[in-house]
Amino acid sequence: MANPKRKKSRKIIVFLVIIVVVALLAGVAIFKKKESAVTIQKEKVTRRNLTELVVANGKIQPVIQVKISPEVSGEITELPVKEGQCVKKGDLLVKIKPDNYVASRNSAQANYKYSVASKNTAESNLEKARLEFNRNEELFKNKLISDSTFLEAKTTFDVAKATLAGAEQQVEMAHASVQKAEDDLSKTTIYSPLTGTITKLNSEAGERVVQTAMMAGTEIMTISDLNEMETRVDIGEIDVVLVAVGQTTRLEVDAYKDRKFKGIVTEIANSSNNSGTGLAASTSSSSSQEATKFQVKIRVAEKEAFRPGMSVTAEIETRYRTNVLTVPIQSVTTRLPKEIKGKPGETNVVQLAGADPAPSGDTNQVKSADKKRPGEPAKPIEVIFRVDGERAKMLPVKRGISDDNYVEMLEGVEAGEEVVSGGYKAINRELEDGKKVIVGARAAMADKDEKK
Repeated sequence: MANPKRKKSRKIIVFLVIIVVVALLAGVAIFKKKESAVTIQKEKVTRRNLTELVVANGKIQPVIQVKISPEVSGEITELPVKEGQCVKKGDLLVKIKPDNYVASRNSAQANYKYSVASKNTAESNLEKARLEFNRNEELFKNKLISDSTFLEAKTTFDVAKATLAGAEQQVEMAHASVQKAEDDLSKTTIYSPLTGTITKLNSEAGERVVQTAMMAGTEIMTISDLNEMETRVDIGEIDVVLVAVGQTTRLEVDAYKDRKFKGIVTEIANSSNNSGTGLAASTSSSSSQEATKFQVKIRVAEKEAFRPGMSVTAEIETRYRTNVLTVPIQSVTTRLPKEIKGKPGETNVVQLAGADPAPSGDTNQVKSADKKRPGEPAKPIEVIFRVDGERAKMLPVKRGISDDNYVEMLEGVEAGEEVVSGGYKAINRELEDGKKVIVGARAAMADKDEKK
């Protein structure tokens, strides 16, 4: 009797286990079907004034800056200036030991005097040869001397003329040597070419310096006019096309954190900083991949005690728009479109991934016959998510200029519509067309965590 009862109990237990498993599976299926909402933040499309800025970092430098290098070599005997000293145009800066150049000048002068004496001797010899030739010419006409004697006198006269011409050229050469020697001697004394400040002093009295000739010589000092200052910044090739001469700039100098200075763009480089030709350019490009940047000069309008080399951040106002539709800059994201194949002979259309097929003529569809070749992967397009009740509607948009916080909308939205403005994870990953959304403050916290 015990065995049938045990068998019956086992059947009941198995039956109950099967019921529990089925119930669990049904519960899981129901839970999966339940749609989860994405927590977001939203903001209305409004009209604003936008100013597009190009931000770049650089250094403050004088507009006029002269590097002093000697044109002759030698030892510095006098250096009456020091770094930071103000000098006027024509003030003595450096004296180089002139002994060798004085000797060269004296030698050139002596050679010049000798050349002049040689020229005087040649003139006297020419006069003597001329008189002798004239006398022999009269005798030859009267047939009192032979042909050979006459030809000898004529040749002597011609040689004397050539000797005088050579002596005159020697005088010119000697005179040029004297001028060069005097010029070299004068270069042993260097005077200030402008009124300014000694911003850098690299040499001391007693040091030997090398002249500037075929190679760069010794840079003794730098003189700058600190009354006119400019900012030199490097701007990437994408942004430099937006910059133009005359644009207004806001300058923030690290040494004056509580102030902002005004500037005007005065010069834009035509070539990039790392441009080059030939072997040097090939070697540079192969050794390192540097970003292409162009130098832009900005004249500082205000007068302040700036020092060369101070760090500065420049905000160049490139474009301005008044009363345009704007959305938060983080609202614009990208999504991959999907291709919907039509009937044979019809043009294929591209629709946003995740969106329901729309009827012909819907603005959410983009003709791709001219934009996408067969076999070419689809390119992401810019979209925003409009809040329609409890759902997010994905819309393709065309953007214009932007500032730090908002971006101009040229197509795709209307004033007063509500768009998703946060959080970061929701906009860039979670949201799809038709996704259920819920507005809450938790999106801000999720945004911070995601960026970390």
